[in-house]
Amino acid sequence: MNVGEWAAIIGAAGSVLGGGGWFVSRATRDAARATAAATEAAARANAAPAQQAANLAVLEATVRRVDEENGQLRGKMFRLEALVRAFSWSQDRWLRQMQRAEMEPEPAHPLVDEFNRTGVL
Repeated sequence: MNVGEWAAIIGAAGSVLGGGGWFVSRATRDAARATAAATEAAARANAAPAQQAANLAVLEATVRRVDEENGQLRGKMFRLEALVRAFSWSQDRWLRQMQRAEMEPEPAHPLVDEFNRTGVL
């Protein structure tokens, strides 16, 4: 073999190795990206049940709080309705007393008349 042939062989080997190195480098980089994406997806998948459990705990606490507040509001409404009924009965009794004493009372507020007629708050 002469020097020219050796140069051609070395040049060809260098281009194959150099080109192959470029492909290997690119494949390694792509594999690293794929591994990172898979690791991230696995982390998200593993975190999903924990996140759902946290969301459920927040929802359950909110429902308990709303139920408690709703119970308190229902109690207040019941007491308020009882007070309005008691006041209506008292007002009706006073109205009859005034009429028996032949006193003409001032007309009641329209909302009071409506409640006395319908019994609805």
